[in-house]
Amino acid sequence: MIRVNQLKLPIEHSEEMLRRQIIKTLHLKNEKDLIRYQIRKQSIDARRKNELSFVYTVDVELKQESMILHKNKNSNISKAKDIHYHFPDAGEKQLSHRPVIVGSGPAGMFCAYELAKHGYCPIILERGSSVEERTAEVERFWKDGILNPKTNVQFGEGGAGTFSDGKLNTLVKDVAGRNREVLDIFVKMGAPEEIIYINKPHIGTDILKTVVKNIRLEIERMGGTYCFFSQLTDITLNGKKDKVEAIRINGEKEVATDVLVLAIGHSARDTFPMLQEAGLMMEAKAFAVGFRVEHPQAMIDACQYNGHKNALLPAASYKLTANLENHRGVYSFCMCPGGYVVNASSEEGMLAVNGMSYHARAGQNANSAIIISVRPDDFEGNGPLAGIEFQRKLEKNAYRIGNGAIPQQLYGDFKENRISTGYGAFESTTKGAHIFANLREIFPKELAASFQAGMELFPKYIPDYNREDAILSGVESRTSSPVRITRDESFESNIAGIYPCGEGAGYAGGIMSAAMDGLKVAEAIAGKYAKLKID
Repeated sequence: MIRVNQLKLPIEHSEEMLRRQIIKTLHLKNEKDLIRYQIRKQSIDARRKNELSFVYTVDVELKQESMILHKNKNSNISKAKDIHYHFPDAGEKQLSHRPVIVGSGPAGMFCAYELAKHGYCPIILERGSSVEERTAEVERFWKDGILNPKTNVQFGEGGAGTFSDGKLNTLVKDVAGRNREVLDIFVKMGAPEEIIYINKPHIGTDILKTVVKNIRLEIERMGGTYCFFSQLTDITLNGKKDKVEAIRINGEKEVATDVLVLAIGHSARDTFPMLQEAGLMMEAKAFAVGFRVEHPQAMIDACQYNGHKNALLPAASYKLTANLENHRGVYSFCMCPGGYVVNASSEEGMLAVNGMSYHARAGQNANSAIIISVRPDDFEGNGPLAGIEFQRKLEKNAYRIGNGAIPQQLYGDFKENRISTGYGAFESTTKGAHIFANLREIFPKELAASFQAGMELFPKYIPDYNREDAILSGVESRTSSPVRITRDESFESNIAGIYPCGEGAGYAGGIMSAAMDGLKVAEAIAGKYAKLKID
């Protein structure tokens, strides 16, 4: 096939217009020479103030492709080079027991999918509930404020990303086709086909729930077993303490295994101490904390689209970053166009927030976490788990000043160190109770000052970003895991048979990168072990 880049069309265009543009660009004298085409990428070009365009990359199947390639000297026309995902051939080492995967977030889910597909019959342990039960529990929490520590926005099938925007973009370089493999599986399980080609794809929490359920059903059909409300509470090693032999679930049931995948997620704070005691090597890592910041979506659209209005344009997103003189970075994270600020707490007496969007992104506000980088030298103590305690301290502060509700403050009042008394030109779009408080009481002074410094720099990218009535909600503390469980080139920890995986283990930062890490770990296991023989 031939790949054609930089096909520009007006926002309001038809499929026939795209087809005609392909024929024109390739200088096809006979339009019947075009057999078919497939969109590989679609993005919006808003760089020119008076012009707004969709830009396409397409793969085209033609009659006499070689001749047309030879005649065309256009640098935007080339031979299509696809990267096809390849799962390794099975290894030779025999498994005595079924592999166990702890966690059903993106990393655990996609690791389980590939292992089940290729005959390894994994057992998936999830400390929370199925996505159906979990959704009902989370909705109750947002309504009445009563937290279920076992299953919530952080814990349950699908992981923390289930109640987010469902973003599927990643900065991870993909030379093995894993990105496309993940997207193809999502589409096969019910996600819109457009996620394969649109720039910065997202599913939305409403559709993602159905997709997650369908993936579970397919894993079960292929030989995997899900166990909900099943928390890993202990690990049994061999006599030399260098290889896993079994695990304990909920402090009671013991399950023998040769292979243990730790896709535990970034909020499994009670699991990390147990793993440390069992002898796994881990270290504290840098992450970031901050506040959710809301603006009217119409304001963001007007800026990003140069004032153009068109029903065909999606709710606009943005990405902001600044480097401060104190050597801290301040940047936007998990931006949710047309979204909601949600109470994402998982521990009693602590409060954390996140952002969430439905597929339509039709909410009145845009929100994004504006976060400040923190380093291990910011933490009290020097141990691997010091970052967890740093997070907990901030979340306790947030819970205290909001009395259990999401504490909010207008940016102008944050600068003046005073509690807000009402919203400005727009109101908050929030899931969960919220109350006005002084958010400066959450952070150490340097972090609060760094947040304000970043906010004052961002108007050069988005005018009026630092508007007085921008709404702040706190605290955004779960941006990534504060811990890394070390692993070698074979993806194993210092204890043989244990495979740290995904965001919680410190090797990913979002749905796509976590899912791709799950594939890597599945490949490592399959490349070492023969397919499981079950009597």
